[in-house]
Amino acid sequence: MDARRIVCGVLLAWLWLAAACGQSTRAGEEGNTMKASTTYLYLLRKTPFFTGLDTQQLRWTIDHSREWEAQPDTVIAECGGADDFWILLDGRWQVERDGRAFPAGHADAGKWFSASEGGGACRLVTTEHSYVMKIARADMDDMLARGFAFGSHLQQGRAYYATIFAATAAVH
Repeated sequence: MDARRIVCGVLLAWLWLAAACGQSTRAGEEGNTMKASTTYLYLLRKTPFFTGLDTQQLRWTIDHSREWEAQPDTVIAECGGADDFWILLDGRWQVERDGRAFPAGHADAGKWFSASEGGGACRLVTTEHSYVMKIARADMDDMLARGFAFGSHLQQGRAYYATIFAATAAVH
């Protein structure tokens, strides 16, 4: 009977470990991983990018996005890559381009990122333990068509990224 319990315990531990490993995805050259995370409506409501949304819009956002937990120095996205939108829910990240770093927190103009905003070689990297949300371009376009109140956030971010990319272009 004891051997059966041990075998069952080992099997359960193995299944738990396999499930935990299955929730991680590789991100970045450094080998850091992002782990799938749960988006909670009451927390999303307090995130600066989403404060203008009503409950129905927040639920729609949760249903059409994916939240990730990222360790420091995780490469989230690279310019020239997928055209998804990334929103910084908590923590800090920076855009790196031409040897320069441009940091942002979740309440700053650079609280969102899309590879379509950057030209040339750049990457988005977490600088501390962070939570990020990925929204596919098609879903973001749908949100905007439905009247989600992202306009001022997107405008501030575009101005911020234009400044970054103009500053690095002037160096070369």
